[in-house]
Amino acid sequence: MTTSHSATRGDPLAWIRPYLERAPLGALLLGISSGFPYAMIGATLTTRLAQDGIDKKSVTAFALAFLVYNIKFLWAPLVDRFHLPLLGRLGQRRSWLWLTAACVAAATIHLGALDPNANLARVAFAAVALGVAGSTFDIVIDAYRIELLRPEQLGVGSGMSQYGWRLGAVGAGALALLVAEPLGWAAAYAICAAFVLPAAFVGLWLGEPARHREPAVRRGLAAAWAAVAGPLGEFFRRKGAMLVLLFVLLHKIGDTLANLTFRLLLNDLGFSNAEIATYDVGVGFATMLLGIFVGGILYARMGLKASVLLSLVLMAVSNLSFAVLAHVGHSNELLAFTMGFENFASGIGGVVVVAYLSALCNLSFTATQFALLSAAASIVGRFVTGTTAGGLIEQMGYVNFYLLTTVLALPGVALFAWMMKAGLVDASIAESDVRRATEHAGDG
Repeated sequence: MTTSHSATRGDPLAWIRPYLERAPLGALLLGISSGFPYAMIGATLTTRLAQDGIDKKSVTAFALAFLVYNIKFLWAPLVDRFHLPLLGRLGQRRSWLWLTAACVAAATIHLGALDPNANLARVAFAAVALGVAGSTFDIVIDAYRIELLRPEQLGVGSGMSQYGWRLGAVGAGALALLVAEPLGWAAAYAICAAFVLPAAFVGLWLGEPARHREPAVRRGLAAAWAAVAGPLGEFFRRKGAMLVLLFVLLHKIGDTLANLTFRLLLNDLGFSNAEIATYDVGVGFATMLLGIFVGGILYARMGLKASVLLSLVLMAVSNLSFAVLAHVGHSNELLAFTMGFENFASGIGGVVVVAYLSALCNLSFTATQFALLSAAASIVGRFVTGTTAGGLIEQMGYVNFYLLTTVLALPGVALFAWMMKAGLVDASIAESDVRRATEHAGDG
């Protein structure tokens, strides 16, 4: 390992080369296709409905279409277990990838073709249909990505996937607005449907993932039970599984609380839309991309355990910058620092924590277990923040509220540190080749 790292230090391209390998580039393309459906039922649809004169209550109700992304684990076992007729000959992952890509494209075109003023209920059902298709597409893409990447590529691959997701979401949202002005919304949605093509191309370019492993074949009621109970049972039989699940549930609560309410703080401090666009969106987006890149490097150099622990500490400390801004008041310089620090830490955390969740997946149940873990990582934080954040701010004020979010992040940091010391992080990782790769990276 010493020779390898010496060569790395002497090679100016060594930091970049892992991002240019076939599998991470494939993860980038998969991420682009994964991100665009979210934009189509999010900001793009909100803008369209507002421009069509739909009332605000009806517009905000369309956010319910996102709920399907939080319950996608319910049908994830189908993606692992069910072999598609005819297409299934091309491979379990590729056949589902192409089927769901076609469904997303069709659902996107259908949503764009409907007139909200003529039948708003049909538009609502079409948005939910696109949410179902998009979340199923996500299940397949996550499984394909995890099985495509070699163990030592999980960090870089997670980073490239996040780059792609943001490019897909931002690119599709911007393209839709530009096309809708001269050609109308139907044409805009139809053109954006082409964002499924990068993922479809990956299936042709890289083929069926080499690390894919078929689950044991069962028939009848045994097959139905195994599809649900098999992935759960396999996970909970691991040493320390309950503590791992507790960590997944807890680690994002403080960060989610802080981010959910930040725009409220900016409004109350008197920041203009131009200032928010410049420092929150502009600086935040740039530093997020930088953090994603650094996260991939840290994972490769430090290994999984040390890089995850570092990212948890950075995300906890970043909440303190919110408290400082709330105390100081309107300051563009401090806003730029706060957004830079927060998004840089979130970019690193997004890469290495997603790599850890990926490493937890058994390759016989990749789609099901990652869908369960990713849902667990978000659903509790969203529920807690959505039901308590506003009341806490009114009772405590912004400064004390953001100090509280920092405190709420500490149990996740402490739990992961203890799991590292007790050997539970290694014990919970499903595949021995991932353990070997991360141990070697950490040794370097």
